[in-house]
Amino acid sequence: MCTDYKLSNKKISLKHSMDSLFKNTVNLRNKRNNSDVWRPSSLISIPKLNGSSSSSIFVSSVNKNKLKKSDRRWNTIVTIVLVEAKCFPSVPDDGVSHSVYCKFQLGNETFKSKSVPSNQRPEWKERFQLHLYNDCILDVSLWDKGKMKNFMGSCILDLSSFEKERTHEIWQQLDDGYGEIHISITMCAIRFADISPSPSIDCEEKHGVLKLPSDWNVVGMLHVNLIGAKGLTSRPNAYCTLEIDNERVETHRAGASTEPKWKKCYVFKVYDVTSTLDLKMYDSSLSNAILNESIGKVSIPLLRITNNVTRWYALKDRNKRNSAKGNCPRVQLQMYMAWNPVKATVRLFQSKEVKYIKNPPKFDVALIYSNMKFISDLLSLAAELNEYYKRLFEWEDKEFSFFVLLGWLIFCFYLRLWSVPLLLLIPFFGHWILRKRGSDNSNTPGSLNDDVLESIYVQEDKTFTGKLQDLQKMTFTIKNGIEFIVSHIERLYNLITFKVPFLSYVSMILLIVASVGLYLIPFNYLLMTLGIYKFTRKYLNPDRILNNDLLDFLSRVPDNEILKDWKELGVPEPNQDAQVHSPRITRSISTSI
Repeated sequence: MCTDYKLSNKKISLKHSMDSLFKNTVNLRNKRNNSDVWRPSSLISIPKLNGSSSSSIFVSSVNKNKLKKSDRRWNTIVTIVLVEAKCFPSVPDDGVSHSVYCKFQLGNETFKSKSVPSNQRPEWKERFQLHLYNDCILDVSLWDKGKMKNFMGSCILDLSSFEKERTHEIWQQLDDGYGEIHISITMCAIRFADISPSPSIDCEEKHGVLKLPSDWNVVGMLHVNLIGAKGLTSRPNAYCTLEIDNERVETHRAGASTEPKWKKCYVFKVYDVTSTLDLKMYDSSLSNAILNESIGKVSIPLLRITNNVTRWYALKDRNKRNSAKGNCPRVQLQMYMAWNPVKATVRLFQSKEVKYIKNPPKFDVALIYSNMKFISDLLSLAAELNEYYKRLFEWEDKEFSFFVLLGWLIFCFYLRLWSVPLLLLIPFFGHWILRKRGSDNSNTPGSLNDDVLESIYVQEDKTFTGKLQDLQKMTFTIKNGIEFIVSHIERLYNLITFKVPFLSYVSMILLIVASVGLYLIPFNYLLMTLGIYKFTRKYLNPDRILNNDLLDFLSRVPDNEILKDWKELGVPEPNQDAQVHSPRITRSISTSI
């Protein structure tokens, strides 16, 4: 009897606990539905009239279906750039080729990267775009593909912890696996965006020189206010992408209009003051999305930005040489950049940041022809100088050669090592004086080569096609070598002619400092110090990337092709937009800046 009594008490208590649990569950669902999901008044009145738990369960199930439908709405696009991974184990020597790939999962979306050869540091450099719903958890996993698929590791990232409209470089340790993975994440709101004017921000106070991060890799901050555009054709549903090196953001769709308005502010970290802000405008229609052709683009060097000045920039075509299609299409920007000159100068002599995503190289016959002509003219000039040099020292004109020899001996006798940098300053000072007098007009366009070769006709013969492909590969090798020489010669000339004044001033200051150092310190001591520096810097920093300091600095100077991309086109003043069809404005538009 005692046992039966205890058993009945346990059943009664268990029944009470189940009833209370059921009531708590129903109440919890009702609270959640009342707070999170909108319900019609007819459904709200059901539990009040009946007072039954079944009606509450019915309401929660209806609202759950509505919640699922609302989850399908997204307003943020997540751009992921899969760069590389490191510290992977050695590839097993089993006679089978191994490849590694990566999988991304965000909510119900899953993307798989391309497979690359497996090694200790694989590289992908591939871009993906996912849509952000309510689920902010990004699942990343790596797999090795050989005889069978092997799990290499995974990691989980909470996207809600990252700031939107910014690019975040992430090195994440892989859990339950090996090594680290390097990815770049950018979240941009491109739907349901508030296009009201942004509140006034004191950029100098927020991103001033004193407010910069202590990281020496970050030399400044750029604040870009994208206001709007005018002069577009066919009322596109336009949006823009803004990119500085590997930082890239995307605006919302401004709606079908020839004068779209964005009024969005973006902040970029500046790692190199010689970088360029690349703005591209697209139409979000299906046809343009398939072709991936831009409405217009413009490249703005960071060193040419005037702080807190609102101005119009003319949009260019895909070659960035002429104006884009439309009624003088242009975009209005207001920018502010705060940067540290000391950090920027130190950064000039380090390896330049390489873009993760690059456009495939194109076979440009016209550029090859122009470069070959330049090399031919340069070789002809070298041959003429060589002949003159031989005649000079072969004593054909004995009196002239004697005075040249005497002058050379006197120059070498009185020459001191500290005066060599000052001699190198002579062309800088010459062009600087001409520039101050206004004689050197840097905006005058150079002579362009109008000779454009026709494309080569390729026959259907496979053997000929294979030979042509081999010829194309060899031509690319020759072209790269020629372009390297031509580009550096042009960069050196543009450095002396103040095409980028900051770099020219840095060169002049360094030459003066070198002259003072050579004057105060004996030359042999300097050579010893240079040798110690060269032999010990790899030992002190084993992970240092091998580089040439002078070539890295010279790579910051634009060559003529980059200067053509930077050349600004004429635009009418904002208060004269209504008179754009007048003859006077038309002539001002066609005039080069």
